[in-house]
Amino acid sequence: MSAAESGQAAGEAAGAGEAAAAGEAAAAGEAAAAGEAAADCLFCRIAAGSVRATIVHDDDRVMAFRDIAPRAPTHLLIIPRRHIDSALELTEADGPLLGHLFAVAADLARSEGIAAGGYRLVTNIGDRGGQTVHHLHLHLLGGRSLGWPPG
Repeated sequence: MSAAESGQAAGEAAGAGEAAAAGEAAAAGEAAAAGEAAADCLFCRIAAGSVRATIVHDDDRVMAFRDIAPRAPTHLLIIPRRHIDSALELTEADGPLLGHLFAVAADLARSEGIAAGGYRLVTNIGDRGGQTVHHLHLHLLGGRSLGWPPG
């Protein structure tokens, strides 16, 4: 579990944090199949405006906001508005959405001043992969040298 994602979950409402992130996967699956927001998904609630975040991009398909526990000088989370549990749920039909996610990431890297020096895009998949909020999201990290391997 990454500290950044743990911090994101913990920053929600008092007492909800980890329990909400851990318990959302089952209920989210049904909503994801229908392309709806999952009521207990932290990122769906951010996209709906019921949980506050520092929004840096917002359009009809994608939203981006600052991570509340940044692991680099620039640490943004980029999410599709439509609930998708993780990259494991993606199909070829999601190609246009993925293209838009990556285009938004590149635009944000330029506007944040980190594109020229380089940056990292990461998505975690499943609990063992470090995913604590089960809603597809990209971490955009930059502003310092990033070591390899991560984790």
